[in-house]
Amino acid sequence: MADSIRARLLTAVAGHPDGTAPYVLALADGDDRGYFAEDSAPWVVHAGMGTFVAGIRALLLQALHPGAMAGVHDHSHYREDPMSRLAGTVRWIVTLTYGSRTQADAELARVGRFHARVAGEYETGGGETRGYSATDGDLVDWVHVAFADAFLTCHERWGDPIPGGPDAYVADWATAGRLMGVAEPPRTAAELRARRDGYLARGELRGDARVAEVVRFLRKPPFTGSLGLAYRILFAAAVATLPTPYRRMLGLRRSPLPVVTLTRVALGTAARALGSGPRAQDFARQRLRRLDAQDRADASSNE
Repeated sequence: MADSIRARLLTAVAGHPDGTAPYVLALADGDDRGYFAEDSAPWVVHAGMGTFVAGIRALLLQALHPGAMAGVHDHSHYREDPMSRLAGTVRWIVTLTYGSRTQADAELARVGRFHARVAGEYETGGGETRGYSATDGDLVDWVHVAFADAFLTCHERWGDPIPGGPDAYVADWATAGRLMGVAEPPRTAAELRARRDGYLARGELRGDARVAEVVRFLRKPPFTGSLGLAYRILFAAAVATLPTPYRRMLGLRRSPLPVVTLTRVALGTAARALGSGPRAQDFARQRLRRLDAQDRADASSNE
């Protein structure tokens, strides 16, 4: 039963029933230590079970920017193939967090090639028609802020202590923002939340028919059985972590159920299922131990 749950979880989020998709196996390869140190804040946060809630929360928040929403509406096939889009996002997070710089740079190039084709027009929160590109600085900034805010918030609620604290995660993950084209990513938790709320204060966010369509989809994606039940709990948890102004724009309300406790139970079940096999960081550690051995051999030969 546990193996079945694990296979369904890993197929949903990683596109492979045992989690060893080719890009995961490749985390053991490479000749450098990657962009983020072993057991750093991003390693801990992105390995935490709160990521299951954070992914939903990030998508809800990102949808409120009409430029980001236009890109999803015009160029994404999330309705026809939602699992492929989810797996692609997971691949980006895992590769950038745990991979070598060579592997991470290749993944950034892959995402960049797709983003180069994402362009069009959208109506701003103030009713102005504006052109957009997925490489626009303000859109990349909003996506980064919504992502970091979601993963930090959910880990603080359901995860273990973060090495160095919340500010360490924001400062470290700023590297990802710069790699994606954010000119000056936030470096503290306070700066991150202020940057997020600045978009709201300036009237750059809005809820509309496109946002409502995404919310309907995210509320009930094509998960069935126990996975579908667990997802409904995680969706309610994501909604509960959003500040009231953002929930209102999304047309959502907090569940009257004890969501925090129910989510802790659901995430604990998922953790036990995933604990029965290797995870991404285990493959990354193989690469790091190989590099440690090489460093020791080089030091010995130079004595």
